[in-house]
Amino acid sequence: MKTHIRVVAAALFDPEGRVLIAQRPAGRHMAGRWEFPGGKLEEGESQRAALDRELAEELGVEVEDARHLMTLAHEYPDRAVELSLWRVMRSAGQPRALDGQRLKWVHPERLGTEDILEADRPFIDALRGEAIGSTPD
Repeated sequence: MKTHIRVVAAALFDPEGRVLIAQRPAGRHMAGRWEFPGGKLEEGESQRAALDRELAEELGVEVEDARHLMTLAHEYPDRAVELSLWRVMRSAGQPRALDGQRLKWVHPERLGTEDILEADRPFIDALRGEAIGSTPD
């Protein structure tokens, strides 16, 4: 029986309009692949609360304003993932790799060339539109 996982992911943009992606650390499922920062929802936790907690734990960033962009489902051979993408409109702090992951900023039009997890790939088209006129802090 497959494990069902609920996950939140963040789209954080820098002043140049690039979006942040994180590489899954060694020892984790699909290690070495790239994804949008975020993580699993805890029992009884709202998506926004999970987003705030995950970005504080993984990146040292405090989310001040965010809006939900889209939710999708993806089936891997061993697990089913429900993934919700949030656009961080305003945050405090510079993203830092606090969870052993590598981070990099990528122009949205270049995301398709990165080794991004299959579950995250549908977000790429949505983010191309988000980068236009973005006003990151």
